[in-house]
Amino acid sequence: MRLSSGKPFAFLLALLALASVALFLSKQWLPVTASQHAAILDQQLHWTLLDSAVLFVSAQLLLAVLIWTSQIDGKNTRKTPPRAITASVWLATAFIALEIFTAATLGRSAWAAMYTQDVNPDTVRVQALGQQFAFYFRYPGADGKFGPIHVSKIDPSIGNYFGLDPLHDAAARDDISSATLVLPVGRPVEIMLLAQDVIHGFYIREMRIQQDMVPGMEIPVRFTPTRIGKYEIACSQLCGLGHYRMRAFLQVVPEQDFQAWLRTHAH
Repeated sequence: MRLSSGKPFAFLLALLALASVALFLSKQWLPVTASQHAAILDQQLHWTLLDSAVLFVSAQLLLAVLIWTSQIDGKNTRKTPPRAITASVWLATAFIALEIFTAATLGRSAWAAMYTQDVNPDTVRVQALGQQFAFYFRYPGADGKFGPIHVSKIDPSIGNYFGLDPLHDAAARDDISSATLVLPVGRPVEIMLLAQDVIHGFYIREMRIQQDMVPGMEIPVRFTPTRIGKYEIACSQLCGLGHYRMRAFLQVVPEQDFQAWLRTHAH
C-alpha cells in the first residue's frame, strides 16, 4: 500500500535548483578588469563556475527524478531504481574529471600570465611593504637602484618605513617613498612584496592580483595596468586587530602624469 509521495518535494527541489542558477546568471558579479592578464583569469573562473553549475544542476535534477519515481510501501522501505544510482555515480565522476582537467590546463596558463612576464628596461619597478596596519611603496630614483634596507633604521615617526640610510648609501638618496601606489597605464610593472611583521595579503580586485606578503621574503608580482582609475588595495590576510582598516589605493594614470608625479616626489 502506498502511503506517501515525494513528488511535491521533487518538484520544489528542481525549481529551486533552476532558480538559483537563473539568479546567479542575472547579474555580472565580477568587477571591471584593469590589467592585461585579467581576461585569462576571468576565463578560468567562468569555466570553473560553468563546470560547477552543470554538475550542481545535474545532481539536483537527478535527485528530483529519484524522489519523483520512488515510493514508500507498507513496510516503510524506499524503492529506488538501481540504474539511476549507477548513472548518478558515472555522471558525478565525469564532471569532476572535467573540472580537474580544466583547472589543470586553463589554470596553469592563468597562473603563468601573472608570474612569468619578462622584466625589461621599460618595466616600472616598485617595492610594496606591508606592516600593521598599512601599506607603503618605494620607487627607485634616477639611478634605477633601490637603497639597501637597514632594519635598525626603520622609524615610522620620521617616515622611514624602509629603513633607508641616505647619508651612507648613495642609492637610497633619490628613492621615493609613498603611501599611495601610482602607476602608468600600459606599462609593465614589477612589484616586490615585503612584510615587516606578520603575513599580510596584497589584493587588488580589478587587477586580479592576490598574493601574500611574507616576512623575510621578496615575492614578485608582475602585471600591466590597462585602465586609468583609482583602485583599492586591501589586506586579504587576517593580520591583527587593525586588519579591517589596512588598505591603500592604486592610482593608474597616463605616462606624462606618472612622470610628473615622480618629479614632484623626488628628493
